[in-house]
Parts: sequence; structure tokens; C-alpha cells
Amino acid sequence: MIDERAVRDVIEFILAGNRQEAMDRLEEWAGRFHWRSTIIDLLEPALDEIGRRWTADKISLAAGYLAGKIAEDVLLKAVQAEEAVPETKGPIVIGNVEDDYHSLGRRMIGVFLRTAGWKVIDLGNDVQATDFVDAAVAHDAKIIGVSAMMLTTAENIRKIRLEIDRQGLSIKLAVGGAVFKIRPELVAEVGGDGTAANAVDVPRLMDHLLDPGEKP
Repeated sequence: MIDERAVRDVIEFILAGNRQEAMDRLEEWAGRFHWRSTIIDLLEPALDEIGRRWTADKISLAAGYLAGKIAEDVLLKAVQAEEAVPETKGPIVIGNVEDDYHSLGRRMIGVFLRTAGWKVIDLGNDVQATDFVDAAVAHDAKIIGVSAMMLTTAENIRKIRLEIDRQGLSIKLAVGGAVFKIRPELVAEVGGDGTAANAVDVPRLMDHLLDPGEKP
């Protein structure tokens, strides 16, 4: 239930440097609709617009930094609110691919996976292909989820597919990030088994990768 006025308010607070006002609006929404809705209906649309303006060089570095800090605050509160959710699925290994440091998307995905009952092993940013595969083997994970923002870093995902194949492992490779929205054919090009349109759809994708009979 996206409220365009509320989204505009959050964007305007961020651009004006009003961190507390932005958080007040987000927390007010969470009090009415829960943190899941806050992320889907306010935070993601606001970050999408901030990202578009950033790409067009229409916002300051300070505004971009503030957007990231507010997102981190929201995600922390969401995790704390959902910490009692039992882990009934997984484990799953996630991380940003080698040379990629855009962590917000990955952290959002972690929140939605945890609230769907997945045990998440988050390896963080700039993760080498061998580290992804080693972690999956160590935790007996059947899926690796990899995030990449740019084409140059997305191409590093091929190394993970090659390492999985080299070891003869039956591990699914889920991929995500802005570049895959722009170039959907890139999923197959880098050896991915699937992607999701947004963070909220990721748990359904993972269910489908484990059981193809489940709809993604």
C-alpha cells in the first residue's frame, strides 16, 4: 500500500538533511502497519527515487550518505522487531560479490529472508567466489544469494558459478541488484538460476529454487 505523499515526505526530509524527521515518519508508519510495510511501501520507493537522482547527479553526496544511514537504522529496527521468528528454512548464504560494496539491497534481502524463517549467513561485501562456495559447503546451504549493483561487478558472479561447477556441487545461485533489472538476460549470462524483482519477492524465489513446484 504505497502512499505517494508519505514517500515524498521521506524523500524531502532526506534531501533537507532532516534525519530525525525522516525516521519519525518511518517509525509512525511502522507503528500503524509494521516494519515490513515500512520497508516495502516507504523505504524502497524513497531509495529508488534517491538512487535515480543520484545517478542523474541531482543530489549531494551528503544526501546520499544520509539515505544510507536512515536505511541502516530502519533495517536494524526491522531485524530487532522480528528476532523471535523461528528459523525453519535454510541455511542460505548471501553476500555482495567481489569488488561490490553496495550493501543496502543485500541487508534488505536478509531482513525479508529472516522474517520468512530462513537461517541467513551474511558474508558482507566484496566476497570472493571461493569464500561463497566454502561457506555454503560449511553450512550445508543449498542456495547462494549474490548481490551486484553494476555490470562490472555482476560479471564477477561467473566465478562463483565456475567454482560451484568445478567442485561438482548442487548449489543454486540466486542473483540480484540494480543491473539485473536493467538487463534481465544477464542472469543467465553470469550463470544465475534466478532473480527477484524486489526484496519482498526474494523468499518466494528461494522457495522456488529449492522446490521448482513452488511458484517464484
